[in-house]
Amino acid sequence: MDKRTLRHEMLRILDKDRVLSDDLDVMYYSYDSSFLTKIEKLYPDVVVLPRSTEEVQKIMRFAYEHGIPVTPRGAGTGETGGSVALTGGIVLDLSTWDEIVEVDVANMQVIVRPGVIHADLNDYLARYNLFFPPDPGSSKMCTIGGMVANNASGLRAVKYGCTEQYVLGLEVVLPDGEVITTGGMKSKAIKNVSGLNLTKLMVGSEGVLGVITKIRLRCWPKPKARGIVMAVFPALDDAPATVLDVYQAGILPSGIEILDQSAIRAVNQFKPEIALPDAEAILLFEVDGNPASVEWEGTTIAEICRRRATQVEWATDPQRMASLWEGRSVTATAAARVRPDGSRVFAGEDISVPLSRVAETLRAIRGLGQKYGIPVVNYGHIGDGNVHTAPVIDPENQAEVEKVKQLVHDIHLLAIELEGSTTGEHGVGAVRRGYAELEHGQAVGIMRAIKNTLDPKGIMNPGKLF
Repeated sequence: MDKRTLRHEMLRILDKDRVLSDDLDVMYYSYDSSFLTKIEKLYPDVVVLPRSTEEVQKIMRFAYEHGIPVTPRGAGTGETGGSVALTGGIVLDLSTWDEIVEVDVANMQVIVRPGVIHADLNDYLARYNLFFPPDPGSSKMCTIGGMVANNASGLRAVKYGCTEQYVLGLEVVLPDGEVITTGGMKSKAIKNVSGLNLTKLMVGSEGVLGVITKIRLRCWPKPKARGIVMAVFPALDDAPATVLDVYQAGILPSGIEILDQSAIRAVNQFKPEIALPDAEAILLFEVDGNPASVEWEGTTIAEICRRRATQVEWATDPQRMASLWEGRSVTATAAARVRPDGSRVFAGEDISVPLSRVAETLRAIRGLGQKYGIPVVNYGHIGDGNVHTAPVIDPENQAEVEKVKQLVHDIHLLAIELEGSTTGEHGVGAVRRGYAELEHGQAVGIMRAIKNTLDPKGIMNPGKLF
């Protein structure tokens, strides 16, 4: 179907201000944060902005009847090409559908539409002394729908887990326009083991099975206190060993972050006033809960760190905590500034490995950077083995582009070799689909069978996951 006809048909469903087809408009939807979309132009034929389940149904029925690809999209902050149209067709922008439908305080849950921004949701929940724990670094931009589609996690996953642990039920429009509710049609229960777990199937499916139009989330009581321990280590291996000691002491921090030497130097170059100590590694432990438990956990972690660290600080004062946390918070930005003509590449930077192999992973990535002559900045959520790698290149230099492609390929292979995963939180999208068989083996056949059953025409976000 040609673009003009497709636009005309979408205007039968939506008002003209919610159907976009001009060159400038569709160009905006041709990219996310991934390097893939910086080097390839992937334009949709038309963009639509529905704001009701019925509108989504009509769009999907039309697309299904005519075999038109549909790509659901949130805020476009993803880093794997998951929300861009690889084969044209319709981009379904759900970011403006940002209604908080209900806060059920008595049952500690909230019902939202997919376009609600993560930070906005937690600001709203705070008035009820509740919060939604998963905390991606893009909290002020990313949508809840995108978090569910990618099973996002982030800084506090070590204690609070990933998004999937909070999704109690979903409303989903299937490729043919049928609507299903998972987790129980009328359920407000927190526990439900009835039937096949279709909610878990949809969480992390990255839009290849249907369009998520409503989300029922579990909330937690908002912690009353927080504290941070910073520890500086002269030897890289001492950092994961200390994390293990903390776990064995019976303490589960809300977050544990690592900056290796490359990240420390990048931060100090970017913001010299932060003045991080030069070391092989810095750990940041965050603890939260009631004031008494926070004080005990923080002081105990500090004591454990002193066994190996050359410098340890424990703080509960908000200003000092913000100061200690600043080095970690600017790391992603600092990485891009390690060379004046450079740009940070998001091409495979969230691998996940066993905690016992984090130091080995960081050393290996450092070696790969040297092999290809590309500066690499490493940091991550060490508490659950999630390592972020930030290669920095001149994207206008084709030789460097080819080198970084090989570098990130080797990093993905390294993750699997070290008993890990090619992605710990950002998803597969188009960037990592080629590793599916290597990572999952015959299970990929079952994934395809499920996909083909729900989407026999293959219109839902084609080219993603596998």
